[in-house]
Amino acid sequence: MVDYKEILRLSSMGYSLRQIAASAGHSHHTVKNVIELAEQQGVRWPLDDDVTNPELEKLLYPERKDVGRNYAEPNFVYIHNELSKKGVTLTLLWNEYCETAYANGKKPYIADPALLYNIFV
Repeated sequence: MVDYKEILRLSSMGYSLRQIAASAGHSHHTVKNVIELAEQQGVRWPLDDDVTNPELEKLLYPERKDVGRNYAEPNFVYIHNELSKKGVTLTLLWNEYCETAYANGKKPYIADPALLYNIFV
C-alpha cells in the first residue's frame, strides 16, 4: 500500500519527487500523482492524527474499488493441515474452497488448483 501520509509529510518539508520516492519506496510517478491529487482535493500536511492511509486513498482515488474484497481468501493453514491427511488431494480441497467461496458470494482467487501445488511443494 502506498504511504500517502509519508509522501505528504516529505512533500511539505520541501523534498524533491525523487527524494520522496526513494524514501517512501514508491516510484516518482506515484509520488507526483499523489501530490497532485492531494493539492486538487485541498489535502495538506499536517494531517489529523486519526487520518489513515486507507482513508486518504479513498479521498484521493474515489474511483478505486476494493477489488480484493470480492475474492475469498484461501485458508492456507487449513489447506496445509488437510493435505497431511491420508486420501486428501489438492483437487478435493480446491473444490471445497470454490464451493465455500461461491456460497459466501465471492470468487476464488486462482482458476487452477495445479497452481496451488507450487505453494505447498
